[in-house]
Amino acid sequence: MRILWASSSQRCSAMAESFSNAKGRIVVEKLIETIHENRSYLSEVDGKIGDGDHGINMDKGFQLTAKRLEENMSMSDALKALGRTLVMEIGGSMGPLYGQYFKAMAKASANHETIDAAVFADMLEAAYEAIRNLGDAKPGDKTLVDTLDPATSTLRETVNNGKSFAESLDAMVAAAEAGWKSTEDMVAKVGRSSRLGERSRGVLDAGATSCYLMLKSMATSAKELATE
Repeated sequence: MRILWASSSQRCSAMAESFSNAKGRIVVEKLIETIHENRSYLSEVDGKIGDGDHGINMDKGFQLTAKRLEENMSMSDALKALGRTLVMEIGGSMGPLYGQYFKAMAKASANHETIDAAVFADMLEAAYEAIRNLGDAKPGDKTLVDTLDPATSTLRETVNNGKSFAESLDAMVAAAEAGWKSTEDMVAKVGRSSRLGERSRGVLDAGATSCYLMLKSMATSAKELATE
């Protein structure tokens, strides 16, 4: 068996615990790709107990943002542009919710030249706080909160326990996935789908689904940037 040893520079790169905010615009670019690739799936999920336009509306906002991204934008700048576009130009409930979500992330990271696990946890907590300030949804209500709540608490816990950036992000994604999947067996308690009562059980929540997909995308981008 041939063992290939990495050079010292390669080992240091592999163990990077942060990435440059200035070079992080790709985080938003990958979010745009993720929503576009899953637009039909998101609308399909939404159509089972909702209006069926979640993927269409989300993709519209993200595609508009793609046209407004500039070469010199940092990750924070790009997140701010995304949030502003969603708030100002996308209707329904998800536009304002996700708009404030990304604006809060942008604000929490704006003064940081490098993004590490602690800053990423601050960003997610700020996003969660923005969501809470806009609505009454709580865990168990079958909303994006069921994805965001466990993801946020798990990320902070792993950071506080001294886990690496990659380990923290992996734990966050696993918690987000479990939270997202748990919505399938829930009865909707807020929003239009709450009118269906027990008939809303057995279907994943569209907001929880898009939230999971975006957190997974951001984690993947962050890990890739941290190893460059």
